[in-house]
Amino acid sequence: MLEFQQPWWMLLLVLVPLLYWWYLRRGRSREGVLRFSSLALFDPSDVRTGGLKAGLLRGIRFLLLALMVLALARPRFADVVRESKVEVIDIMMVLDISSSMRAADFKPNRLEAAKKVARQFIMDRLYDRIGIVVFAAESFIQCPLTHDTNVLLNLLDQVTIVDKEHDGTAIGMAIANAINRLRDTPATSKVMILLSDGSNNAGELDPTTAAQLAREFDIKVYTIGAGSHGMAPYPISDPVLGQRMVNVEVELDEETLRQVADITGGQYFRATDQQSLAEIYDQINQLERTEIQVDEYLNVQELYSWLVIPASVLGLVLSVVSVGVFRKYIG
Repeated sequence: MLEFQQPWWMLLLVLVPLLYWWYLRRGRSREGVLRFSSLALFDPSDVRTGGLKAGLLRGIRFLLLALMVLALARPRFADVVRESKVEVIDIMMVLDISSSMRAADFKPNRLEAAKKVARQFIMDRLYDRIGIVVFAAESFIQCPLTHDTNVLLNLLDQVTIVDKEHDGTAIGMAIANAINRLRDTPATSKVMILLSDGSNNAGELDPTTAAQLAREFDIKVYTIGAGSHGMAPYPISDPVLGQRMVNVEVELDEETLRQVADITGGQYFRATDQQSLAEIYDQINQLERTEIQVDEYLNVQELYSWLVIPASVLGLVLSVVSVGVFRKYIG
């Protein structure tokens, strides 16, 4: 960006047209000249050439003045250079995909509501690496830690509820699987967000033992219990009436989820509908802020020399031409 460090000097540019006006009105009549009764005594080409040379000298003088004024104003190119240092957070999202996630107390069901809110959470984390672990009776990596938001969102969209033969809730094994993905990462902050709507009833590892293991690797676990209080509508397939909704009891082990969060230094949240779930993810988003340090440097290239040097050359040329060519007397 072109700027002038001392722009008030540019006010002197007003002198250039004023001096030219003064020359036309008064200055020309004060020049040292020889008066002749008629220009017819001279060759017309000499008269014309002399006028052009005199005009050229005047133009050089005014140009020299303008260049010196602009040089005093200190023109320069100034660019702001920004260097960013980002301390990223590695986040594993651990999502329950057991059959109970079909419950319709969230619209259209718990899993789709959780995916929708998780999608927005991912889009808000521009710098962090995020991965996804899904679990039912077994757990597996849906997406490893990545900066690629598009890949992450596409794989999140593909998450579905497991079939009946793989149904169950292995919270401890899901935590352990996520720990394996987080423990060796270079990030200074490692976070796990676990969402479940049931109680641990599968797997070889209980959730509290898994939480103690997470603590050993400095992994903070935020747990979210999803489900309304009391009863929740659940879709079933009736061979006579077809698919219909029945109310089933919500079996959410809040105590275990709270213990997991407390052991690792995280927090436990209860989501009873999609709105409260969105608010919980927003709270976690605020609690785990990515540190971004931006340093700004001003890169300056001074341009006044591009004006002073031509002005000096013009001044020298003007002196040589005036004395040597036009033989103007100085003294």
